[in-house]
Amino acid sequence: MISPTAPEIRQVMKEADCLFTAEEVEAAIDRLAASITVRLEEANPLVLCVMHGGLITTGRVLPKLHFPLECGYLHATRYGHEKFGGHLDWKVRPTEDLCGRSILLVDDILDEGRTLSAIIDYCIQESAREVLTAVLVHKEHDRKSAGLQRADFTGLISPDRFLFGCGMDYKGYWRNAPGIYAARER
Repeated sequence: MISPTAPEIRQVMKEADCLFTAEEVEAAIDRLAASITVRLEEANPLVLCVMHGGLITTGRVLPKLHFPLECGYLHATRYGHEKFGGHLDWKVRPTEDLCGRSILLVDDILDEGRTLSAIIDYCIQESAREVLTAVLVHKEHDRKSAGLQRADFTGLISPDRFLFGCGMDYKGYWRNAPGIYAARER
């Protein structure tokens, strides 16, 4: 893949549609934290950030969870810097012991669900007591994996467009955008 140029990346943002403002994202993060708290405040959970996309959501949700928890991360991807996913590539598996634990996987988006479904399977194989999922965005379409149609906790529902911002990237860029944007179809 040829790396995009800085002008190309700036142009993508300039042409993008803002689907959710920073304020709407913050309200969604608050709702996620409240729902997670109700379900997991007594569970002594292990919260695992799904890198890289889940970094922003995890970093914003964790300070709003006012109960004891352990946190870690994993890195499994189907995308890299591509727009379409391929096979699951494990970069880093969780280093914490999952046996008997309540696990909360936090990611940026539930698109087709294959990545999260494979991670759930891994956690179950490692004898997790339960595995729950939290995503900032659920993308609506009919291409979901047979194993995962919905996350347990969802902040926002989006149309079926290529999204970036709040952890989601455009060719490796704009994960840091405060809102959620849809790239213009090219």
